[in-house]
Amino acid sequence: MAETLKKGSRVTGAARDKLAADLKKKYDAGASIRALAEETGRSYGFVHRMLSESGVTLRGRGGATRGKKAPSA
Repeated sequence: MAETLKKGSRVTGAARDKLAADLKKKYDAGASIRALAEETGRSYGFVHRMLSESGVTLRGRGGATRGKKAPSA
């Protein structure tokens, strides 16, 4: 998937299946949705929808979580 897709072009049929499989493989390998969107030249929403359609279990958001502070010694 080295070449980026033309922005706004429809992706259908075999090309859509191939793109979905490529995105799934890269996402499962640890790539973020934003990184995949940047790489393909498509929107975050498009990549998110493609992953959902291909049955990927989406990861939760990263970053700091709010919780109780660890007691200081």
